Amino acid sequence: MSVNKPTNITPPEKAGDAKRPSLLERASGAFGLDKLKPAAVPSKLESDKAKKFAPQRRSEDAAHAAPKRRASDWIGEPVSPDQEAAPHTHPSPTSREPAGPAVTFTGPRREVVRSLLREQGLIDPDGGASTLLEEFRIVKRQILASAKADGSAHSRRVLVCSPHVNEGKTFCTLNLAIAMAGERDLEVLLIDADFGKPSIMNKLGLEAGRGFMDVLADTETHVEDFIVGTDIPGLWVLPAGERTGRDSEYLASERTWEVLNRLTRGAPNRILIFDSPPALAATPAAELAKHVGQALLVARADMTGRAALEDAVDLLSACPDIKLLLNDSTFSPSGRKFGSYYGYGD
Repeated sequence: MSVNKPTNITPPEKAGDAKRPSLLERASGAFGLDKLKPAAVPSKLESDKAKKFAPQRRSEDAAHAAPKRRASDWIGEPVSPDQEAAPHTHPSPTSREPAGPAVTFTGPRREVVRSLLREQGLIDPDGGASTLLEEFRIVKRQILASAKADGSAHSRRVLVCSPHVNEGKTFCTLNLAIAMAGERDLEVLLIDADFGKPSIMNKLGLEAGRGFMDVLADTETHVEDFIVGTDIPGLWVLPAGERTGRDSEYLASERTWEVLNRLTRGAPNRILIFDSPPALAATPAAELAKHVGQALLVARADMTGRAALEDAVDLLSACPDIKLLLNDSTFSPSGRKFGSYYGYGD
C-alpha cells in the first residue's frame, strides 16, 4: 500500500464569485496594451501579386468606385493625372509572347565528360537516383512552381549567386541545371555569367569559346550562334565569352534586354539559369538581378555570415523572388535522408 504526499488543491470558484482576469487581461492592464492599435492598411494593394492570394472585389456601383491608388499616395508624394492613369507595367519591354520561340537551339551536341562530373561530386545524369539528385529535385520543384505560378518569361530566368567566393554557387548551379534537364519537355540553357572567373565549360569538360559577353558587346551578333549543345538531353550551355572590363555596363544596357527576351519569349518550356559572380565581390550580380524573375542565394553552412547574407539580399533586391539555399550542411532538422530510402549511404 502506498501513500501519496498530500497536495493543496485550490477549489473551483463558485458561481457567484467574481471571475479572475485572464493572464492576457492582467498583462494588458499592467503594460497598457489596450492603447496599441493596428497599423493603417490600405483597402487595396497596388501590386498585381495580391491577386494570387485573393480575387479582387468588384464594386456594386462602378460609377462610385474609388480611383485606384498608387504606392506614392501612401507616402505623401504628389501624383500627376498622367501618372495616375498610366497602368502598371512589367520591367520587360513587352508583355505579349509570340506563338513560337524567337530562338531555336540547333547544331551538334558535345560530349560532357561523366567521369569529370563524378570527380567533382556533381550529379551524373546517367547514374540514376542519388541523394544529391533528390535534394536538387526539391530545389527545382520550388523554382518550377514559382515560374508556373507567375506565368511570365521573366520568371523563367533564374540567377544563382552567393555572397562570397568558395560558398558553392557554381556547384549548385551545375547540379540544378543537370537536375532541371531531366524534366520531360523542358529545355535548360545554362549561362556562364561569371565573366571574371568563368568555369562552367571547364567543369563540364567542354571547350570554351565566344559567348554571352561577346553577344552583349557586338550588336551584329546572334546569341543562338554561340550556344553549345551537350549530349545531356535538354541541356544547352552559353559560355561567358571574352571579358571586356565593362561587364556591368553591358549588363545594364538595353542590349541585354533584347538578348534575354529573344531567349525566353515564346518558349514556355525553356529555363535560363545564370551562374553569376559573388554578390559582394563583383557588381554584375546586382545588374543580372534586374533581368531575372527568381534568384537562388547560396549560403555555405558554418561559413556564410548573417551580415553577408543580408547585404547580398539587399544587392539582389531588384529580383522579386529571392530564395535561400543552404549548402554543405550535414544536419537535417526533419531527419530526412533520401539516400537511405534508395539504398545509398547512411
